[in-house]
Amino acid sequence: MISFIELSIEFFKKILLKAGLPENLTDNISQFTVFILLILFSYLAYVITWRIVRKILIPILKRSKNQFDDLLVKHNFFKKVSYLVPAFILYYFAESALNIFPSFIGVFNAILEIFFVIIAILIVDSLLSTLNDFYERYDFAKDNPIKGLVQIIKIIIYVIGLLIIIGNMLDQNLSSLVISLGTISAVLMLIFKDPILGFVGGMQLIFNKMLSIGDWISMPKFGADGTVLEINLTTVKVQNWDKTIVTIPTYSLISDSFQNWRGMEESGGRRIKRSINIDMDSVMFCTSEMLEKFKKIDILKAYIEKTELLIERHNKQTGADPQIKVNGLRQTNIGVFRAYLKEYLHSRPDIHDDMTFLVRQLQPSEKGIPIEIYVFTTTTEWANFENIQADIFDHVLAVIPEFDLRVFQFPSSGALEKVGKFN
Repeated sequence: MISFIELSIEFFKKILLKAGLPENLTDNISQFTVFILLILFSYLAYVITWRIVRKILIPILKRSKNQFDDLLVKHNFFKKVSYLVPAFILYYFAESALNIFPSFIGVFNAILEIFFVIIAILIVDSLLSTLNDFYERYDFAKDNPIKGLVQIIKIIIYVIGLLIIIGNMLDQNLSSLVISLGTISAVLMLIFKDPILGFVGGMQLIFNKMLSIGDWISMPKFGADGTVLEINLTTVKVQNWDKTIVTIPTYSLISDSFQNWRGMEESGGRRIKRSINIDMDSVMFCTSEMLEKFKKIDILKAYIEKTELLIERHNKQTGADPQIKVNGLRQTNIGVFRAYLKEYLHSRPDIHDDMTFLVRQLQPSEKGIPIEIYVFTTTTEWANFENIQADIFDHVLAVIPEFDLRVFQFPSSGALEKVGKFN
């Protein structure tokens, strides 16, 4: 091939001599012409190579069952490798075409070396992106994402490549250039502060298993309340429930607090913690008629009978006078109501019996007596959870009057109008 270039130079030289040009000028023109043709040939070689890859190799790879090669195609790995064809052609043959331009050969070789470095960086970048995408196809990647690590490796590669290019331009080797850059390390630390903090934060998040892709997190400081989509070098991307996207600095998840709902999802139960305020004026001791009425409620019958026996036994032992209500023990309608709620919730298959299960009375206030339901559903799916919670409190609100209780609420405008008309 080298002899062919020399023959080509001689061929153009003869043509130029026949045209009557001086011999010293024909050498320059003929070599420059061959050099230009070599560049055009290199470009043509790239076009042909890429067309063969695109028309033949890539369709074959897409038909294969291997997913890795599909990802290589997605990240243009083969196109970037095709850049090596013209680079190698120029590397091996350009010097022969420029032997009478020794000063230009040095400049061209320096440009060619920079071209090789850029191609190498692009190829490695594409390969790293492919490896990350391939890794993310596995389920365990959600708990141990490597995207942040891949990004820091890319940054290191780009920095090394940039240093090689600068060293090439300044005619310095890499080690001496790094030493000289040590004097401006403070500036570099300032420039790369966010990536460094992000990398440190990302590694802590991953290795301490504080955060995974797919986790539901809440971080009001950044307006985040949704699912983690990506964990990058400097940011964590969260999709809120209203479908908006929030980006949080990775290091902020270490320096600030956030709430991760993964524990709830892994436990298989989601908490219901809601109370209803009972009007204190409606609380009373149960009469015998009320108790007979409550016994007709299937899930309360056993409780009423058992409790009445215990109360009767206690009152006999203490000699309490049953004619005075405050003497001895008596059941109250609000106590029976709490017992009903427990039995009702235990009867529901969508409520966990083996998790925290409370029906409790909270501190009375000017808004009445809060009766709180504190239980866990057997589902963590949001829509189903809301349906279960609504069903429970629909039933509770409807059943309260059966116990001669009233729900406390501030009077509405309609109620006030009725009072005004009555007066």
